[in-house]
Amino acid sequence: MADNEDDDQYRIKEGDYVVLKRGEIYKSMQIQPRKKVIFEKQWIFLDNVVGQMYNTTFEILSGGALQPKKEDTESSTDVKVAGTDNRNIVDDGKSQKLTRDDIETLKEQGLKGQEIIQQLIDNSSTFSNKTGYAQDKYIKKKKKKYENTVTILKPTCRILALMYHGREPGKICHLRYDTLAQMLTLSNIHAGSKVLVFETCAGLVLGAVMERMGGYGSVIQMYPGGGPVRAGVECFGFPAHFHKTLHEFPICNVNALLAGSLDTTSKDPTADEKQFDVAVKEEPPEAEEQQEGSPEQSMETKAEDADDDHEKLEREKRKEEKAQEKKVKLEEKRRKLAASAALLEGRNADGLVIASRFHPCPVLLGLIKFLSPSRPFVVYSQYKEPLIECYTKLKEQGGTVNLRLTDTWLRHYQVLPNRTHPLLLMSGGGGYLLSGTTVATDHSKPTVSPPDDGPAPKRPKLKNSEG
Repeated sequence: MADNEDDDQYRIKEGDYVVLKRGEIYKSMQIQPRKKVIFEKQWIFLDNVVGQMYNTTFEILSGGALQPKKEDTESSTDVKVAGTDNRNIVDDGKSQKLTRDDIETLKEQGLKGQEIIQQLIDNSSTFSNKTGYAQDKYIKKKKKKYENTVTILKPTCRILALMYHGREPGKICHLRYDTLAQMLTLSNIHAGSKVLVFETCAGLVLGAVMERMGGYGSVIQMYPGGGPVRAGVECFGFPAHFHKTLHEFPICNVNALLAGSLDTTSKDPTADEKQFDVAVKEEPPEAEEQQEGSPEQSMETKAEDADDDHEKLEREKRKEEKAQEKKVKLEEKRRKLAASAALLEGRNADGLVIASRFHPCPVLLGLIKFLSPSRPFVVYSQYKEPLIECYTKLKEQGGTVNLRLTDTWLRHYQVLPNRTHPLLLMSGGGGYLLSGTTVATDHSKPTVSPPDDGPAPKRPKLKNSEG
């Protein structure tokens, strides 16, 4: 029974959030029945992936249907004849006999990617003269172009970080996945802890923190603006109990909370004005003078009046429903604000993570007051100058130790027989991190040493009693 439950954990179910992968391209998607999904300029349906295991590679059939790809024991593109060097090969575009129209005809005939690649090899006049390394590179390049496959992955912190950094790095402040891993390590994120998170990375950092905590503890998201942004959190597809640990608090109310003047029971300040506007709009128009007419006209007038009364009642009913919904939303917002304020008032948080496009110095100096002593904090910035300012301010005011300002560097390597070397294209930088640990400060004791009154007086010599 336990084995079946573990097996179900790794099977794709309807409603799950998954990540589609082809080559180095990723896309997050939710499994919904009979829904067309566009991926790499191609329409596909995800109905057939339900019940399959994650990390399964599927072939895209005609019409957009998916079926699991069968592993070929013997590849049809294995080449036994190879040249010694590529010096005499000229890339003039005349070596391939098949034209674009011929390849499209082969696709219409139903040939698969492997068969099309074999046709390209057979019709190439220079392929057999290339070295074995060049032939492997040629086959790999053509597979990426003509093999019609897609792999379904389970969303994780690393995969989603790769997806955002590859497609929309500006949305996550160009945060690279190795830098995100260092942030989670330096801030000591673990189950059962209370963590403050301030980020403008589409919810990626918040989701990474929640994934590391495993649904235990509490996460307080400090957000700017009118509401929190959690698009990246939805891509993780967390269970319902994960969201119970998530709280939210507006960054604009931090100073009021620190001063003890935050009122979580106050009503919406614009509510009275809006109610006044609604009352003005709902005032009935002045009655017009009734005009005398025929009985038929009077009946038509009564019917129109009945329709107007019915429409008026419907409008009033809709207004009441909207007012009730707004009241419920305001009450829910106040309740969440009060719950988050209660968690913050103890000033006993276990960690602080900041990754934002805003200047981090005022945010860090305000939120670090909610941490307990001997707790870690980490700040990410794409540039080092804001973090240098944070470093200087923390040194001046004290209360922190082990301050470190670091940058991350990552390079990918191609690991193949006799062809292991660094990749030519790589990321130029992974941003900068400022990390440290809070300590307790006792401001009641004077920090100045007592004045020095000079050397202590010498002890008098004792007289000898003998003699």
